[in-house]
Amino acid sequence: MGEATLYGQAVTLFSVLLGLYIFRIITTYAKLMQFRGPSWTGISDWPHSIALLRENCHEWYAEVNEKHGPIARVAPRVLITSSPDVWMHVNNKPGYKRSDWYYHAARIEYRKDNVFSQTDNAKHEQRRKQMAPGYSGRENDQLERAVDEQVHNLLNLVRSKYVSSDHCVVPMDLAKKVQYFTLDVISSVGLGKAFGMLQNDLDVDQYLQSSEEGLAIGNTALALGLSWITQAPLIGRFIAPSPKDNNGFGKMMDACFRLVDARAASSTDQKSDMLASFMRHGLAGDELRTEALEQILAGSDTTAGGIRGILLHIITNPRVYLKLQREIDDAVGRGQAPGIGEGLVTTAQTKLLPYLQAVIREALRVWPPVVNIFSRDVPACGDTVVVDGESVFLPGGVSIGYSAYAMHRSEKIYGKDAKAFRPERWLESDPDKLAVMTRTNDLIFGYGKFQCLGKPVAQIEIGKTVFELLRNFDIALINPTHPWDVRNSLGLFSIWNMWVQVMDRTSYSP
Repeated sequence: MGEATLYGQAVTLFSVLLGLYIFRIITTYAKLMQFRGPSWTGISDWPHSIALLRENCHEWYAEVNEKHGPIARVAPRVLITSSPDVWMHVNNKPGYKRSDWYYHAARIEYRKDNVFSQTDNAKHEQRRKQMAPGYSGRENDQLERAVDEQVHNLLNLVRSKYVSSDHCVVPMDLAKKVQYFTLDVISSVGLGKAFGMLQNDLDVDQYLQSSEEGLAIGNTALALGLSWITQAPLIGRFIAPSPKDNNGFGKMMDACFRLVDARAASSTDQKSDMLASFMRHGLAGDELRTEALEQILAGSDTTAGGIRGILLHIITNPRVYLKLQREIDDAVGRGQAPGIGEGLVTTAQTKLLPYLQAVIREALRVWPPVVNIFSRDVPACGDTVVVDGESVFLPGGVSIGYSAYAMHRSEKIYGKDAKAFRPERWLESDPDKLAVMTRTNDLIFGYGKFQCLGKPVAQIEIGKTVFELLRNFDIALINPTHPWDVRNSLGLFSIWNMWVQVMDRTSYSP
């Protein structure tokens, strides 16, 4: 066979492959051509990838929806929605499932799914049934007491090492101390033994560092389209995180698995922690380790992000700070909450404080602690949703995700000042408007069968922590022009350098 013949065949093969590639681009583009989006998103994943690499994709999603409508295109086969009605429909209607492209990238271990990364609806539902009793408190009657112990430890740490005075400022990284608190809470209520970070004022076993490293690596892999390598047959086993690693998720896995194995070796009869509940409902071995690891990661990072965001918005708004602190002091004065030295506020008591609850809802609204895209695959036959009174068809073979910033800062739902932090909106709205606002705000914790299992624990932590910190201390930023460093990795916020000065109120509070 001559060189000319080989060259001709090569050209023909190249032309065929190029034609197929172009045909695929055209058909993919045509499937979603009714939806608008940024330039190139109809034919390339790169605009989305760049947003992920910049670690601010939540802001980009919001810009896309604000410019291109409540359902917009962010990649050739990916839509994003800011409509709460559409998102509730997607999460409630049978036929939708979690998208492999995102959730498998969120796997921590090689080819092992946890309750968050599981994309099979039946398996996901079964796992939730096994875990829900432990999270809800039905089988963990010591839940609030365990949280109280760590709140005490947080207050003691601040008072013993980080109280400033008129004569000397003692800087404290509030972001780090809050993360220590949430890690100690979730290890205590989850594993039956706190890591001891607050008592040691130390990132024990480098959980915090390992989590941040692992999230950063996972985010980069997803952005570059390389996540599949860690799950690939044969080679994935050598690339995915392993307990033998010295950093990232691997180091976190090693420390967590040792605690789980020790806990699993003891009886569950005398224990009321989550791990005991999981074991009583059939989890054991690798499944138990996998869920415990996810529990530590998700249960600490999300709640820590929420508490940090709430505190930042309080201490940077003097009007809100004084009003909330006055409500707290009045509750103590009226006997609706314990005084100094009389114990901690109960969860039930925090729920009776309207301004505290308004502040919490408002801060979680303007700073959602979880901004994952939470992508769902549309049923193969497609589906019709209603947007602003109009029917819109979503074709099969594509996915649709959640735009947290756009949804929770919607002027249509929250008013013209939706981007501003104003807790009063929750106290002044008429019943119909308040119902819409509340229903939308609740989506921060997910919806229906995908609602966050840890919601009850997070709500206990948030209410108590905000109340007790403001009752006991006055907190101010050391550098108001740069309150913290933050990045979004896989939809979770890593926050550090939140330097504050703390003054002890117990010496002069009413």
